Amino acid sequence: MTKIRIEGSFVALITPFNKDGSVDFEGFRTLLDFHEKNGTSAVLIMGSTGEVSMLSPEERHQIISQTVKFKTGKMLFYYGCTGTNTQATIDYVSYAAKEGADGAIIAAPAYICASNEDIVQYFLEVADASTIPIGIYNNPPRVKTDLTADDIVRLSEHPNIIVNKESTTRVGQVAQLCAAKPDLSLMCCCSPNLGLVVPLMALGGHGTANMTGNIIPQEMAVISKPWRDDGDAFKCREAWLRNLPMLHFAYSATNPVAVKSLMRAIGMPAGDLRRPLRLLDPKALQVGLDIVRDLELDKKYGYSLKSGLAAAE
Repeated sequence: MTKIRIEGSFVALITPFNKDGSVDFEGFRTLLDFHEKNGTSAVLIMGSTGEVSMLSPEERHQIISQTVKFKTGKMLFYYGCTGTNTQATIDYVSYAAKEGADGAIIAAPAYICASNEDIVQYFLEVADASTIPIGIYNNPPRVKTDLTADDIVRLSEHPNIIVNKESTTRVGQVAQLCAAKPDLSLMCCCSPNLGLVVPLMALGGHGTANMTGNIIPQEMAVISKPWRDDGDAFKCREAWLRNLPMLHFAYSATNPVAVKSLMRAIGMPAGDLRRPLRLLDPKALQVGLDIVRDLELDKKYGYSLKSGLAAAE
């Protein structure tokens, strides 16, 4: 049976916090409504952009239980469910499924630097145990394990694995995957330094799993639209080149420091970062504020440059 593929912009949301450090669920509601109105196809809640590794298990459960209440059916809700080991990951996926999640994204557990075969088996065991679709995240910069194209094609044969997000530096791997035509959505990180987006989309990719969409959701929806004709290609190129300064800014510090600092400065629900992460210093933040002004994002989305300038002082 052919799997239902996710296409378009799959945005990894930040986790908004209140002043006391608790999770801001009204902030989540505002952000989810913002994305639904601005062309986002799916959201990933509690990915690395959502500071998931610094959330307690209780907070992770609470975020799932509360945010699923905001589903309208117009946008898919996926949750980051990676645990510290296989069973912990299965437990998080099971909880998300029970609460009504549309799917889960999992990566290799951090820090253990497991072999490729160990992680292939880990993904398969989680997928076997899951009642909701699973997306796999090949993210060697964060977890060291680096899956090959052959590994990913092998995983794509599992009926419950429906998404692969690439965060390697190998454009050639993107080509190998597109040529193999595995039965899953092929997506990639939006980092301009990895350089995967344009090659992936040109070769038949299905979209991007991105974090820059937290600030430019409409633009990332254009960039992430599968190419059906030359019009899609030209629009993607134009949007990519125009918004390249924002893409570079988003990756100018450890994810999600730059994005969340800028969101907070322009009046979006964000709050502080969880320590030990810290907000950008004023000089670095000003770069992002200048980009917002130059791209006229304040006019388009109603962002507040006035509050941002105060935050940068």
